[in-house]
Amino acid sequence: MLLLKIIMVPGFLLLISLASRRWGPSIAGWLAGFPVVVGPILFFLAVEQGHAFAAQASVAALSALLAMIAFGIAYAQAAQKLAWPWALTIAVLVWAILATLISWAPGSLAFSILCAAIGLLAAPYLFPRVQPLVPTSAPKSDKLIQRMLAGALLTLTVTWLASTVGYRWSGLLAVFPVLASVLAVFSHRSQGPAFTAVLLRATATGLYSFAAFCLVLALALPSLGLTAFALGVAVSLAVLGISKRLLARSSTAARLSSADA
Repeated sequence: MLLLKIIMVPGFLLLISLASRRWGPSIAGWLAGFPVVVGPILFFLAVEQGHAFAAQASVAALSALLAMIAFGIAYAQAAQKLAWPWALTIAVLVWAILATLISWAPGSLAFSILCAAIGLLAAPYLFPRVQPLVPTSAPKSDKLIQRMLAGALLTLTVTWLASTVGYRWSGLLAVFPVLASVLAVFSHRSQGPAFTAVLLRATATGLYSFAAFCLVLALALPSLGLTAFALGVAVSLAVLGISKRLLARSSTAARLSSADA
């Protein structure tokens, strides 16, 4: 399991980075919405802590989607004027404040669905407007090895912390924006703030698949056990495909609003 933790997230980061080179930030960000971090963490929790514990953690993870989207919005907004260390600090603080507030609220599936819906529906209106990106060649070095090492370290840290606290914070920590933070920082440094804003906006669209995955686990884990993860992945992939249409509409609307501005 330790080997899987170390390999999966860095491997997905490599895939996203290559997608960014080939198709640009919109497709890369959209792929980043797939639950590649929360999935393994919840699976390990189900094996180590039991199905009921993981189901409750999935409910908490669904509610924490709001904090995850807020992280992306905060980073994208701050990155337009500030260097990456400040943008990352602000975004992490926003995530921590919202995650703490969510942890104080009564935990229920209805509350989690409400939080996720608010984040997903409000996100398109809260990201900064940026000028349409002109296709350019990939940077000479976008530090793929450093991205992968950072992703592995963050995943191990979050997984370890999630296994030492109750199910509520296990679920919240499982949704710490590991991929988003690594992608945002390295994209900000190598491609600039506009590229980063487009990537994070697309990530918010891809998070519909993340929400579907957590919802399936919350409902199916108590009765199906580990089989629920296969069902969750299948539903998540289907929703990811549907969200591709939303991404195309969002990109078109962003270009039009930038042209009007």
